Amino acid sequence: MKIYDISQEILSCRVYPGDPAPKKETLMRISEGSPCNLSAFSMCAHNGTHIDAPYHFIDGGKTIEKIPLDSVIGPAYVAEHTGTVNAEGAAEILQQAAAAGDGCDKRILIKGNAVVSEAAAQAFVQAGILLLGNESQTVGPEDAPMKVHRILLEKEVVILEGICLDEVPEGKYILYAAPLKLAGFDGAPCRAVLTTVPI
Repeated sequence: MKIYDISQEILSCRVYPGDPAPKKETLMRISEGSPCNLSAFSMCAHNGTHIDAPYHFIDGGKTIEKIPLDSVIGPAYVAEHTGTVNAEGAAEILQQAAAAGDGCDKRILIKGNAVVSEAAAQAFVQAGILLLGNESQTVGPEDAPMKVHRILLEKEVVILEGICLDEVPEGKYILYAAPLKLAGFDGAPCRAVLTTVPI
């Protein structure tokens, strides 16, 4: 079994324009006479590799601690794409994922410099996926992300943004992307990991 860490390092991570960047604060240092090293940090819930909960764009939607863990843990399919995924591209990705078997078509990860169109989002929703992930800091176009988010989140499709798939070949995997359990939050960082499927 091979393990791929597909998460960004938090302090050097990509930040969506306008969001506050992560910051570290050193509270204690052994080298300065303290009994231990102790740190604190602050960050936006959507910095780096993170999960979007429905509440991010749907007032009254599920907050991050209410997302079912089986949406973010389980078989997944990595598909490579560049540019905007349209309805035809979504259909092709779903077909590849279904052909891979083992329920991989329920969690789709898009590798490459890609965002999802409204039509593609509708196609993914109609296919009944549980999770959609991509490498960008937003699943929809950066200049107009709201509609794509709303299409997915209204149907409780979990969004996993800011993943790193450079070293991950296309194919089927097991995804582990549980978010931090932050009650009432619209999103949360996660340590996303893929493992190869045991043969």
